[in-house]
Amino acid sequence: LRGGRGSDRQRLRSWWRWCRSHSNGRNSPPVPSTLHPLKPGAMRGSLLRHLRAAAGLRCSASLCTASQGVATAIGRGPATPGTSTTAFRQHLGPSILARSSGTLSIHKDTPENNSETPFEFTDANYAKVAAVLSRYPPNWKQSAVIPLLDLAQQQNAGFLTLSAMNKVAAVLEMPEIRVYEVATFYTMFNRYKMGKYHVMVCGTTPCMLRGSRDIEAALEKHYGIKKGETTEDGLVTLGEMECMGCCVSAPMITVADYSGGSENYTYNYFEDLTTDDAIRIVEEYRKGNKPKPASTAATDKYEPWQEGGFMVGTQMRERINAGPAGGNTTLLEPPPAPYCRDLTDPEPAPEEKK
Repeated sequence: LRGGRGSDRQRLRSWWRWCRSHSNGRNSPPVPSTLHPLKPGAMRGSLLRHLRAAAGLRCSASLCTASQGVATAIGRGPATPGTSTTAFRQHLGPSILARSSGTLSIHKDTPENNSETPFEFTDANYAKVAAVLSRYPPNWKQSAVIPLLDLAQQQNAGFLTLSAMNKVAAVLEMPEIRVYEVATFYTMFNRYKMGKYHVMVCGTTPCMLRGSRDIEAALEKHYGIKKGETTEDGLVTLGEMECMGCCVSAPMITVADYSGGSENYTYNYFEDLTTDDAIRIVEEYRKGNKPKPASTAATDKYEPWQEGGFMVGTQMRERINAGPAGGNTTLLEPPPAPYCRDLTDPEPAPEEKK
């Protein structure tokens, strides 16, 4: 039980003592509530090893099933027949299953997501894989796990199947469980089937103060879905992201467009939104329209939506490059550069240096 947080080690020791005291083969009482919940992602490896050890001490059938559930939950292969997710939740509590995105990390075999689902990088993406791997020394190529998972997700219509994660593990020559750990830790990776357009509303405090909750509620009402769900036509999945890093233009949404595969994948920010703006933007995507890049200089022509434009960036026509509405009041001209002597000047005489 070395490593990890002290509170986690204490919970695991308590759980271990409880398991030994009830390993008599009879039906065991529920795990005392003081032993859970365990934090998501905390000490996964140690937890799995000790649950396996507990299963070998003639523990009750429900505990053995729970240990299988943990192996499945963290992605150690597909679910086995007889795995009881209910028993798993009862013994370890629900919080270990929760992700900040509101979905579950537990893996369940489905027709489109199991170890037998075919996945292979395309030739074009193998070229991208080679380019990514060239950034790292050969003995550190496992560092490329995040960009390769992202590439696999783009190719696979916005989510990572078990076979896609296994392919990344094979390319990087690393244990599959290490890839599962990364994919289930970062909420940027989706473990369930997505719509063609993944709409994420920023939920951090500045956006919340500026009305992001109203935007989220408006999208839920308009499309008849809740956060984490997909419309019946399979086009729109609604999600949430924490801090998109553009608080000056709050509230905002991001749209990940998987409709064109990895070759035409786009990820765009839309800022300074009202509820009507958010619905209008998503409807443009549903119609198959693609937004134009945001203006990047004062000379670029901004095409407001009121005039039929569909552009990335601010939706407030009075703003240019995230500047204040009505134009800048400071920094009206380029600031002067710092003083630097002309390096072509002759070297001063030694007495002049003194």
